[in-house]
Amino acid sequence: MVKLEARELGRRARQIKLVVSDVDGVQTDAGVYYSARGEELKRFSMRDGMGVERLRQARIDTAFVTREDSPIVIQRAHKLRIAHTHLAVQDKREFMARWLLKLGMPLAQVAYIGDDVNDLEAMRFVGEEGLTGAPCDATPEILEIAHFHSALGGGHGAFRQFADLIINSHTQEHHG
Repeated sequence: MVKLEARELGRRARQIKLVVSDVDGVQTDAGVYYSARGEELKRFSMRDGMGVERLRQARIDTAFVTREDSPIVIQRAHKLRIAHTHLAVQDKREFMARWLLKLGMPLAQVAYIGDDVNDLEAMRFVGEEGLTGAPCDATPEILEIAHFHSALGGGHGAFRQFADLIINSHTQEHHG
C-alpha cells in the first residue's frame, strides 16, 4: 500500500468531488452467472448503492468506468442515478486523462477504486494527486499502490467504506 499519513489521507479525501469506480470486482464480487443466452446476473451490494446515494447527498459525483459492455451495468447505473457511466473502456488511464481534461476536473478532486491489473495505470495516474482505494480481495498489484484498503471485499461493501471515508472527511471539514 502506498502509505499516506492519516493527515494526508484526510486532506486528499476532503478535496474529492468525483469518485470513479470500476464495476466488476468493486461494485460486484467479480462473479457472473452465465446461461445458454450469455451473461445473466451480477451480484451488487445494497450497501454500496447507499454509498453512491450518500456521496450524491454530499454533492460528490460517482462514475462507473469498466472494460465490460454489459446491459446489467447500465441497469445498475440507472437505478443508482450514476452521473457518468463509461463502458468498454480498454485503456482506463488514457480515458481518465482525456475525460478529466474535458470535465475540467483536477486530479486532486478525483478518487478511484479498482481491483485488478486493468485498473493499475488509471490508479497510478489518479494517485499522483487524488485518492485511490481497493477492496481487500483486490489483486496484489492493486493492493500495493492503493492509498486505502477496505476491510471488505468487492461487492460486499468495499465501495461503501471508500465512500464513507470521503464523506466523513468532508463532514469533519465542515464541523471540525
